Amino acid sequence: MPAWLTELLPIVLLLALIVVVVGRLPRADLGHSPAFLRRRFANWFPVGLTYAFLYMGRYNLNACIGPVFDKAQFSDIYFWGTLTYGFSFVLNGPITDRIGGKKTIILAAVGALGANVAIGLLIRQAMHGTGSVPKAEQAALVPMLSALYAVNMYFQSFGAVSIVKVNSAWFHLRERGTFGGIFGILISLGLYFAYDWCKFILERTSAPWVFFVPAMILGIFALLDLIFVRDTPGEAGHTDFDLGDASSGQTGPRMKLVSVLKMMLGSPAILTIAAIEFFSGYLRNSILQYYRTFAEETGRAATAAAKKAASVAVASGLPAPEVATEFVHDHWGMLNCMAGISGGVLAGLISDRVFGSRRGPVAGVLYGVMVAGALLMFGALNTRAIGWVVVIMSLAIIGVHGMLSGTASMDFGGKRNVGVVVGVIDGFVYLGTAFEALVLGRVLPKGDLAKDSHAWWTWPAVILPAALIGLALTTRVWNARPAKTTAAH
Repeated sequence: MPAWLTELLPIVLLLALIVVVVGRLPRADLGHSPAFLRRRFANWFPVGLTYAFLYMGRYNLNACIGPVFDKAQFSDIYFWGTLTYGFSFVLNGPITDRIGGKKTIILAAVGALGANVAIGLLIRQAMHGTGSVPKAEQAALVPMLSALYAVNMYFQSFGAVSIVKVNSAWFHLRERGTFGGIFGILISLGLYFAYDWCKFILERTSAPWVFFVPAMILGIFALLDLIFVRDTPGEAGHTDFDLGDASSGQTGPRMKLVSVLKMMLGSPAILTIAAIEFFSGYLRNSILQYYRTFAEETGRAATAAAKKAASVAVASGLPAPEVATEFVHDHWGMLNCMAGISGGVLAGLISDRVFGSRRGPVAGVLYGVMVAGALLMFGALNTRAIGWVVVIMSLAIIGVHGMLSGTASMDFGGKRNVGVVVGVIDGFVYLGTAFEALVLGRVLPKGDLAKDSHAWWTWPAVILPAALIGLALTTRVWNARPAKTTAAH
């Protein structure tokens, strides 16, 4: 069986199990016809996969640590990209509310496509026909890569806003915990594509193709979105319905941006959710971006270059050099995908069926897992258990992100204003990520010191405070629910 199929099979089996289990659970009776449910699937599935492949065209940068730049240079490039993403909501939220999620998800795909092609071409030129960028030239490449990655992340920032905008018109408040699970699945599939597919591509080709392949896939999905996606059920030949969220009863013109911002600033729940998501972004990428680097630099796993050298030796009839293997490192994308799927679906079901569609309690429980995981990291750094600890932490933090960015933003913004609200909330996720890039790039051990796993104590040391603050903030929205607005605007 091909290696890529071996990795994909557990994910497919997990998704099949989830479909069976969720399908057998009692549903909220909202009067949806089978035809409506089929059309809704045809609507969210292509836009959802577009979002997943946007992740592939976003986190592919991580695969190039080593052949193109070192981890400190990666942190600098990533900082400028995530900072751009974090502030893009000022433009992109209002744009999405005005022109609709269908147009902006296509814009996201086409813009990210162009930026990824440009990054790939720049790297190919800098490699001079070799397998990597010369060490002496890597630093000079950082400013241009930072600029192109910032362009990529500007267009990427339309992704979450667009998918939530589209689905806010198709999912009732009482169904959105389940959609939060779907949102977590899409994030998780994107991580699988980004980490395992990009590693697979790098080991068999070269760094530029880590950017060219996602670009080609995004081109295909931009076309599928154009054909299948509609912003509302009414545009797809079905009846629009009351969603039970903050937009319920609003029938007049859309609120102006200033009015939406005033509404947000006057909502402690929205402000607190944004603050929680700042720490979610910080924590998620503190885990996702650095575990493989940790495993490779401490010698417990081989780099992509070492594996490629071993493959070349075998193909040439030479004795195969010994390469270190570690299951979590070698299957990082698959394990995070499965953890994220499980965490997202579990969080969504608990939110809708145990906590009456409240999102705060689920986020609080998952942040508690993050605190426990950060404490365990200190003792696990020098053991094989560290990989499994961070996988469980990934499960928790992806579940939080799906609950808040993917679900609570719809609840509290309503379908009419959700572009601005999710733009602000998701913007805070990436402002947190930008802060994480600054912090981690400066506190993690470098050079020979990085080979000692004990020297990585700074990693959990900067994770734990963020997890504690996030946990404290979730208690502020434990009972928060959206207030329906009956006045026209």
